[in-house]
Order: sequence, then structure tokens, then C-alpha cells
Amino acid sequence: MATVHLRIGDLVWGKLGRYPPWPGKVVSPPKDLKKPRGKKCFFVKFFGTEDHAWIKVEQLKPYHPHKEEMIKINKGKRFQQAVDAVEEYLKKSKGKDQLNSDDKSKSDKGRKAAKPMKIIEEDDEDAFKGGSSDKEQTDSDPEPSIVQRLVPGTVSGFKWDSSSTSIMEPITKRLKIIEEDTRSTSIQAADSTAINGSITPTDKRIGFLGLGLMGSGVVSNLLKMGHVVTVWNRTAEKCDLFIQEGARLGRTPAEVVSMCEITFSCVSDPKAARDLVLGPSGVLQGIRPGKCYVEMSTVDSETITELAQVITSRGGRFLEAPVSGSQQLSNDGMLVIVAAGDRTVYEDCSSCFQAMGKTSFFIAGEAGNAAKMMLILNMVQGSFMATIAEGLTLAQATGQSQQTFLDILCQGQMASTFVDQKCQNILQGNFKPDYYLKHIQKDLRLAISMGDSVNHPTPMAAAANEVYKRAKALDQSDNDMSAVYRAYIH
Repeated sequence: MATVHLRIGDLVWGKLGRYPPWPGKVVSPPKDLKKPRGKKCFFVKFFGTEDHAWIKVEQLKPYHPHKEEMIKINKGKRFQQAVDAVEEYLKKSKGKDQLNSDDKSKSDKGRKAAKPMKIIEEDDEDAFKGGSSDKEQTDSDPEPSIVQRLVPGTVSGFKWDSSSTSIMEPITKRLKIIEEDTRSTSIQAADSTAINGSITPTDKRIGFLGLGLMGSGVVSNLLKMGHVVTVWNRTAEKCDLFIQEGARLGRTPAEVVSMCEITFSCVSDPKAARDLVLGPSGVLQGIRPGKCYVEMSTVDSETITELAQVITSRGGRFLEAPVSGSQQLSNDGMLVIVAAGDRTVYEDCSSCFQAMGKTSFFIAGEAGNAAKMMLILNMVQGSFMATIAEGLTLAQATGQSQQTFLDILCQGQMASTFVDQKCQNILQGNFKPDYYLKHIQKDLRLAISMGDSVNHPTPMAAAANEVYKRAKALDQSDNDMSAVYRAYIH
């Protein structure tokens, strides 16, 4: 049987489960991390991530012979960044080799050659002897998993249940929790440290109500990370895709809540949020002691206070967790979650927040604080978008190039992905919704009302709100927020 020989430091393509092959390097595992028992695999460090993993031999290919093939079939941005990291590594290694060639030739004399590793087909049970160091790895090593990350209790590509020694659902992203002393700050954050890391999905059953622009991406990522999810949507047809991906279907919000330990909702506005809880066959009818309800809709703090009271009056546990982001960020699992309410629910939702977001914040104090924070954030974003649209139209009106305006803007202090994407969409006439214009106008309206309630002026938001109202009158409600541009040209 043909074999491929590898040494420590050799570059390879490693494949994990259903995810695409990724460039990596064969390295020695830590001394306290033994080879999985009875498994033919090597320890690989992946480029462009912080991940190390045991990879089965049949999932490894040498880097250079298969480079062109892999680049053709994988086009993602993160994949390209990983390939670039390999090329940078090769460039540095080549330079280092040239500088140290004389010293290396001397030091190599009399040194025992590194023991090659062989990649053998899976059905050759007796051929594998090599490990990832000169010392052979034996099949007596007790490690139970095929792919073991350097994170206690997790397995790359799987949820590892150490108590039952079984391999569970596929997972792909790790979140590093940064704990802060609650006596000195009201905010605690969880920051994503590895896009292609791993998380352990909760064993609690998850419900999700509302499959709009944001909710759809959230549910998709929950399923991808191995969560058991039951879905409901007012328009039932939207559930079909997620049922195909493995979700379960709930006939009513009450049924979803009764079936699940934790239920999330993400709907359009305060009225929809109230109706979902208080209406016929609503959430409240399914609430029992211990049931958790997480409100992710961007609404006013008064609505949150009302919902928290009715949920807890039935023995339920309540958390608000509105999200900052867009449809694309939701699809990418890169939302920012701002939570308040029951801290224990926040902790129970840890793996869910890891699956859907890059960062989560918990704001101490009463439920409603997260709603206030999110309205302020969206007020700033909405006002900024209106100002950018105003600048683009003023440039056009004064005979200046809008593209040049954007090029200059994106080289200055205000440069951001948000500015670049929204402006490019405007110049291309592409207003496909990433965040509905009607929703950002709703957020501005609620933020202005919040300012009025504490006698705080919001003149900038008020001016922006009028522009969005004009855009709505021009039938732009269901377009992207960047369609506010059209309020200036009609």
C-alpha cells in the first residue's frame, strides 16, 4: 500500500468532519496530551486559527501537491487568510534557512535523522507505528477521542461527554470567557478568540420564536453548533428550511416553551413582542417554574419590564438579550449580544451566545438596562447612516465624485466595514435588506422617547428620524437602512 511520509514541521491539509480541508503543520503534541487510543492520527496546528487537533490519517494530505486543488474548491475569506499565513510562514522559513544554512549543516552532522511519519489508509490496522515525535505513540494511551483540542472537556468538531465517553454533536467555534469583578464593573464580556474553534453545546432543549432576518441566522448557527432546537414562526413556511437542517417544529409559541428549557424570541417591535407572550397560545401559557425565556427583540425598557414581570409571576426565569448586528453578521455568527436580567439564565445560555455571537455583555441591574443600551447604540448607528447618505448626496449636488468621497472616507479615521459596505451598496443601487429601514426608524423613535422620559435632548436623532420617516413614505420600509439615501434624492 502506498504511503506518504511526514516529519515534524511538514505542512499538510487537515479535514475535520464536514468542514473543508484547512492548511496546517505537523507538530509535537504537549507531553500531557496523549495520542487517542487505537487511532491512527497526527497532531496538527492549523494556520489562521488558535487550534491544534489530532487528525485521522485518512483526513491528511501533503500541502504542496494538493495546494492548487484546495484553493480551487475553497473560496472563503478566512480560508484565503489561512493560505496567506502559510505562504508568509514559508517565506520566513526560507529566509531563515538561507541565513543559517552554514550553522545547520554543522549541527546536523552526527544527528539522528528525524523519524518519518507515515500516512496509511484506514484499513491497514497494523501498519501505523509513528507518532508526532521521535518517541513512538502506543495504542495503550487512554485518550478516548479522535480529535482532542487543548481545551478540557472538548473535542474538535464534536461535543465530548467525558462522563459517558461518547462523541456527540458537531461543533465548530470556541468562546473564551473573560470574567470581571462585579464589584468594580457592571459589564462582563465574552470575547470570541477562534473563529474555527470549538464550543460545547448545552444539553438543554432550545426553543426559538421568530425567523426574520436576524432570527434565521441565529437558528442556523445554533443548529450548526449542535444544539437541539425547536422553532416557530408566524409564517410557518419559514420553518421548512430549518426542519431540513435538523430543527423540530412547534405548532404554537406555548408548545415550544412547554417542550424546551430555554426559549428565545426575536421579533420586530414592542407590539409583536407583547403579542407573542400574552396572545392566544402565547409564551405565557407554556411557562412553568424553572422555564427560561430570553427576549432578543430590540424594544423599549417598559416592554421588557412588563414581560419580565409576567414571566416571573409564573415561576419562569427571564433574560433580555437584544443583539447588535445585521443579517450578514447573524449568518456569520458574529453578533454582539447585550444582556440583562437573570444572571443564571445568561450563564445557562453561554453556548447559545457563543454560537450566535462574537461577544456578549451582561449589564448588571434590573431587566430593561440592555434595552436602553441597545436603543442608544442603534440611535447612533441610524443617525450615522443618515449623515453618510447626506454626505454622498451633497457630494453629488456639488459636482464631486461620490466614489472619491467614499475612497477618502475609507482611508480616514471613520473607515469601517459598515461605512464601506453601506456606501458601496448605495452607489450600486443595491438596497437588499441587511437591517430593515423600518426597524432602524423604530429604534430611533424609541430612543427619542427614552430621552424625553428623562428630559434629555436628542436633536440629532430627531433630525435623522425625520429623514427615515420620509424614506418610509417613499416605500423604502422593507429595504435596507441605507435606502435612507433615497430620501435625499426625491
